[in-house]
Amino acid sequence: MQMENKNWHALEPDAVKSSLETDTSSGLSKGEVSSRQEQYGKNVLPEKEKTPEIVKFLRQFNDILVFVLLGAAVVTGFLGEYIDTIVIVLVVTIIAVVGYLQENKAEQALEGIKKLLETKASVIRDGKQIQVDSSDLVVGDILVLAAGDKVPADARVIQAEKFKVEESALTGEATTVEKKIQVVPEDAVLGDRKNMIYSGTSVATGSAKAIVTSIGEGTELGQINASIAEVETVKTPLIRQTTKFGQTVSIAILVISVVIYAFGYFVRDFDPIELMLTTIGLAVAAIPEGLPAVISIILALGVRNMAEKKAIVRSLPSVETLGAVSVICTDKTGTLTKNEMTVKQVVTARHDIEVSGSGYAPDGDLELNGQPFDLDDDESMIDLLTVGKTCNDAQLYEEGGEWVVNGDPTEACLLTLAEKAERPIERLNVISKIPFDSEYKYMATLVDYKGERMIFIKGAPDRLFDMAEDTKFDRGYWDEKRKEIADRGQRVLGGGFKRVDASKETVDHEDVENGITFLGLYGIVDPPRQEAIEAVAACRDAGIRIKMITGDHKDTAVAIARELGMEVEGALEGKELTNMSDEEIKEASVHNDVFARTSPNDKLRLVKGLQQNGLITSMTGDGVNDAPALKRADIGVAMGIKGTEVAKEASQMVLVDDNFKTIYNAVREGRRVYDNLKKTILFLLPTNGGQALLVAMSILLGAAAPLSPVQILWVNMVVAITLSLAIAFEPLEESTMKRPPRPANVPLLSRYYVFRITFVSILIGGGSLLINYMLSDFDYSTDKLQTITLNTIVMAQLFHLFNCRTELAPAFNRHFFDNKIAFVVSALLIGLQLFITYVPFMHTLFGTAALELQDWIYPVVFGLVVFVIVEIEKAISRRVIGNKDIH
Repeated sequence: MQMENKNWHALEPDAVKSSLETDTSSGLSKGEVSSRQEQYGKNVLPEKEKTPEIVKFLRQFNDILVFVLLGAAVVTGFLGEYIDTIVIVLVVTIIAVVGYLQENKAEQALEGIKKLLETKASVIRDGKQIQVDSSDLVVGDILVLAAGDKVPADARVIQAEKFKVEESALTGEATTVEKKIQVVPEDAVLGDRKNMIYSGTSVATGSAKAIVTSIGEGTELGQINASIAEVETVKTPLIRQTTKFGQTVSIAILVISVVIYAFGYFVRDFDPIELMLTTIGLAVAAIPEGLPAVISIILALGVRNMAEKKAIVRSLPSVETLGAVSVICTDKTGTLTKNEMTVKQVVTARHDIEVSGSGYAPDGDLELNGQPFDLDDDESMIDLLTVGKTCNDAQLYEEGGEWVVNGDPTEACLLTLAEKAERPIERLNVISKIPFDSEYKYMATLVDYKGERMIFIKGAPDRLFDMAEDTKFDRGYWDEKRKEIADRGQRVLGGGFKRVDASKETVDHEDVENGITFLGLYGIVDPPRQEAIEAVAACRDAGIRIKMITGDHKDTAVAIARELGMEVEGALEGKELTNMSDEEIKEASVHNDVFARTSPNDKLRLVKGLQQNGLITSMTGDGVNDAPALKRADIGVAMGIKGTEVAKEASQMVLVDDNFKTIYNAVREGRRVYDNLKKTILFLLPTNGGQALLVAMSILLGAAAPLSPVQILWVNMVVAITLSLAIAFEPLEESTMKRPPRPANVPLLSRYYVFRITFVSILIGGGSLLINYMLSDFDYSTDKLQTITLNTIVMAQLFHLFNCRTELAPAFNRHFFDNKIAFVVSALLIGLQLFITYVPFMHTLFGTAALELQDWIYPVVFGLVVFVIVEIEKAISRRVIGNKDIH
């Protein structure tokens, strides 16, 4: 938000202060802050318009299977069967309520996570420096910024001390930008506005004060956010599959119902009204009306489980999409690597020393040929460590068991290196210094060392080589050493010193143009996370390709990729991608795994290329310019720590810990969710198929309907809200992460699943009809006969649940008791069946009757028979087709 649209970069600080009516020393008053918040709103990006609660609820009915059920309710009402109508509408409403509550629960979980990810800002108000939520900032606030802070709003810099900002999130430029207070031309482009800082960027070094000029949607970041809506969102595989599945089932139900009605009317000469009610019973029996709600519940549980594993999923269907991912495109820094620079090698004129340990914790040693290195063997090594520790602006300290860096990570790792030495290395008092500048590529400090006044210098090796040329310096030797280190993918820094007169009090660039004594080289790397190495190997076992897409140099990317166990042949750079046609990008995206020096547009083109190859693609990103690729990907994954709000909004998943292993864990959970969805369908559909077959066969045989429509609906409802939920809690099967990802166009039901559903439907429907037919010869009333049949189908489903907990593996295995929910819902179902069987008012509603103890023999024995037969079928299928052909 802006109070007035001005080119703040073209104004002097005093003019900005005057225009925004603020005071740089005391800041805004509490009253003025409240007034501006009321006038201009919060410092947040505009959220999508919230869907009204009534629309959310009505949306639960927007399913073709529900439409068929509601049609059946209308027909039964028209025929005067009002109890049937009421029960059908009631069941549909209960299912809609369950779906609505689950959707709300997922949204509340996401809102809770959003609060966890909110940032703070330091401001001056009423003359005091305080911390406030970034969302509470207003135009005119005086920001106080230090290294490591995220910039919470657009602001004009009014004080700066060695202040550098990392703007890649906004501009895509990898190098930090030094900010100053001087006015810049009015027509300066965004990247040249050196006196402005922008929301979503972060402070690399130094400190500053700045006046907030724009908040929320008025910021540069907010304007980019508004343009993201133009990027096409890809539908998830589950939405595509369930939509098609629902359409197919609905058409099949309507066609079969019409054919059965015609057969009953013309061949069996049924009464038209009675036949219509029986046919409605057939339609109601065949519709898996509980399926949409069960799917929502399974996905919501997946969302909760992923949140516990530090992966926040923003939409329910995205959970399942993760299970189908065949390619993960990931950044390198901080995701595959620790984002903790580590010195791995130190080279002096006499020794090549290896450094053990990784990260900022000073755990490790200096080693020569695998043995501890004695500093007394090389005086220049002590000098080099002292230069690295003294010629350094970073701070490194332990806090809460973690090592915390304040300043440049590359400088911090030199402090860690010094701490790994066998003796204390002194950090000398600095008399004067030249701060690091990207134009000069070095830093210099004036110090007293070993009784002499010296200039310590640290920076890019080639610059230090030039400074040492007039001394006894073997440039050929050092060039070769520099190349050796760089070829290992390590960043190379050099160190040296120069003796000066004891009276010298300041240092400038002319003092180090020559005469430097070159001491040696530091080889620095951002090491791969150990868990990322393991996760990449696990992804390979699961048939998932990893694509590293980084802005870093090619040599570094290749070296890290090799350590991670990735394919590195044919690594490409962004400039090569820029010159490729879309068809060439499509080929390169599949055949190459490492892409270096890439731009955000390269990411978008690579995602499109992978999708054109039919691959379900996950893409990670953290910057504003990554947002189009994140939104385009099947699963966009934003970084929770270093990611911008725009990146998070464009993505379907946020990593709370920015760790690649978290992506792998999310894929595992996605596969578990998808497997459990399919098992749920494998379990639910035989309920519908068996009942539909029961009703259809009764019409074809000219017999009385074994169950009424409301009894059928009862079975569907109680099974859906009890037993089908159990499968949602099934753990991941051991073989799941050893098989390749399923293709994007694979149908929801494989040929084996269709066979199994048909087989069990015939088993349950045919067996129940046989029991009904046999008992019809006994002296049972219609109500009692229907109650036995009702319980027979329910008991068959109860036992069948334990068949479906595994796809082909035996039901009785070492994980049989792991899923406690299966036993809880089984007990609940038995309670509900006793309720409908023995409570008088349920007899009135559902036409049931109380049973004698011996009457329960038929349902229980039949359930056991179903369980045994299906286990035999699974054993045969394991031998005949194997696990690979069932998906």
